[in-house]
Amino acid sequence: MDCTRPITLENSRARLRPLEASDFEALKQIAFDADIWRYTLTPAPQDSVGLAAYLAQALQEREAGRRYPFAIIDLETGRLAGSTSYGSFAMADRRLEIGWTWLGKDFQRTGLNRAAKHLLLQYAFGELGCERVELKTDARNHQSQEAMRRMGAVQEGTLRSHCYTQGGRRRDTVYFSVLRPEWEQLRRSVFSQFDTRG
Repeated sequence: MDCTRPITLENSRARLRPLEASDFEALKQIAFDADIWRYTLTPAPQDSVGLAAYLAQALQEREAGRRYPFAIIDLETGRLAGSTSYGSFAMADRRLEIGWTWLGKDFQRTGLNRAAKHLLLQYAFGELGCERVELKTDARNHQSQEAMRRMGAVQEGTLRSHCYTQGGRRRDTVYFSVLRPEWEQLRRSVFSQFDTRG
């Protein structure tokens, strides 16, 4: 995947555009809630310095071609609501991961996350030619797992003691996926409210 090319995606509810350094002030309005970061590999930014470091790392990873971070814009309010990314690129195998996702508390359980996933899956299978899209989460994050199931991702299993997470703790990681043959049905059912193709 060419991480140097600007990508903007939009449906009836969400706009995804490249995360930029200029998003710092908008991120400050939503990022300092520790609950948002409870199950992420990245610790919660405690202050402006921590948030600036988080943002700088995301942009460095895009420049290095390791991750493509997006800003999530809620079209109902026009506000920046959080961030999500493509990463773990294995384009020779037509595979990537959607992750690094977080939303401000006001935007959780509003349908915005599903709208963002619609855009990312549509672009991955349509424009990028993926055969498989992966998602994963901390085994303790039941809310995230349920959201993945509701959007039609298939739970594949748990990798025990998979990686280090906050505080040096090793976490179990639950893997989900969506395959190209499954996408068309999901597009017409789970994501139909966002899809303009009918």
